[in-house]
Amino acid sequence: MPAAITRPMTFAEFEQLPNPRGKRLELHHGELVEVAEPKHKHYLRQRRIRRLIESVAGHAGEVDIEMAYRPLAEYECWAADVAFVSRKRWDAIPPNGNLSGAPELVIEVLSPSNTAPEMREKRKLCLENGAREFWVVDDDYREIEVWTPDDRSLTYRSGQEIPLFFAPGTSLRVDDIFA
Repeated sequence: MPAAITRPMTFAEFEQLPNPRGKRLELHHGELVEVAEPKHKHYLRQRRIRRLIESVAGHAGEVDIEMAYRPLAEYECWAADVAFVSRKRWDAIPPNGNLSGAPELVIEVLSPSNTAPEMREKRKLCLENGAREFWVVDDDYREIEVWTPDDRSLTYRSGQEIPLFFAPGTSLRVDDIFA
């Protein structure tokens, strides 16, 4: 008997699926991925970061948690733990659609289910498709690693501040993020 022919799921097919209870769905390279809803600690960190960034972003753009985006058009739909999108790009999102490309700032809060290869893949995908920075927030070590498209990274720790590219002259204190 011949092997079953499989093909990547398209975004159009993905849009037709209902989200299973207690999980959400993402589309990674045409493969359906079930993602567990964040635990309360994770959600609290996301909200804190969102509020801190919103307080300085002003009218430069929008900040949200669990923001869906399509880094590549046909076979991708991911969600960022926290994301910043410039006003121009935010206003261009269709009412019944998702952001095309990655948000300018993607922030991932590490959780026990994250793997190093998964974070590398997401970072690469985002930085190659519109992100100016990709942050990895590590609650255990109380540090934030900031990556840029030139494949450079800086790690920020207690007592340091992270400059915000979308609000010149402003920064976020690491201590405020982990307070």
